[in-house]
Amino acid sequence: MDEITRWLEANLGLGPQVQSRILESLVVVLVLWVLRQIVLRTVVYRISDDRRRYQWQKTTGYVFFTLVVLLVWPIWFRGFQSLATYLGLLSAGLAIALKDPITDLIGWGFILWRRSFEVGDRIQIGEYAGDVIDQRIFQFSLMEVGNWVDAEQSTGRVLHVPNGMIFTTVLANYTKGSRYIWNEIPVLVTFESDWEKAKQILTEIAKRHSEQLSEGAEESFKQASKQYLINYGTLTSIVYTSVKDSGVMLTLRYLCEPRKRRDSTEQVWESILRAFASHPDIDFAYPTRRLYNNRVEGKQASASQSQVKEFSDS
Repeated sequence: MDEITRWLEANLGLGPQVQSRILESLVVVLVLWVLRQIVLRTVVYRISDDRRRYQWQKTTGYVFFTLVVLLVWPIWFRGFQSLATYLGLLSAGLAIALKDPITDLIGWGFILWRRSFEVGDRIQIGEYAGDVIDQRIFQFSLMEVGNWVDAEQSTGRVLHVPNGMIFTTVLANYTKGSRYIWNEIPVLVTFESDWEKAKQILTEIAKRHSEQLSEGAEESFKQASKQYLINYGTLTSIVYTSVKDSGVMLTLRYLCEPRKRRDSTEQVWESILRAFASHPDIDFAYPTRRLYNNRVEGKQASASQSQVKEFSDS
């Protein structure tokens, strides 16, 4: 052992005191690592629920890291009288050199404290949107949705976002508070169409596709209202009417689950196409150019006025 000590000192410049500290540190890390593996194999790996198993793994990792810092620190800084002295010597340099990592670390604590989001939630922070698949001390990871893919479906990319963004960027959580979001589908029909019949058809379609969610949505919003000031007058589907340049706009609004938005939109559109196909007095509108003859197509009063004007001119 003495020979190894002398060889390390001669070739690597490590004195006996430094070698002793390295050995003690390695023993501490090894013991804690073995204890963590025992906990993982006896408890965590036997949990069938993926979410609970993931949370246990992350928690044991944080505890392991914290214990390593608390037990290794006294080994290397025995000369310092207190933790305050040590932190006082490094605080100024760390504040400047490690500004972003410190902000990310504080952001991690803020996320855990406020529970802004959890693994499994769908969120949007700034221009980035996706499902949270991992949370770490300095960053969290998203399975990206949207971008070049329509209806907020997965792109397959994993985004690693710094925790510090929580302080500078607006965060939108699709699933926090309530498990449902409002989806709207605009349907444009021609002015010549029987828009009242079209509106009735759309109302029936919206009701058929969202009625199974009404009870669950009501309970979800009721639970959310205990934490947030959320007050919806009605949670049932509705169709709004407005006028555009090319026709009458009927906007179908209903509740759906965030991750099923594209499937829901597809099912509703297929129902609309089938329903409108059986009604010849309802046509979809689109930008086009046409010739309008007021005498033939206009109202009777307009046609009569045109004839009177033509007679007076002659």
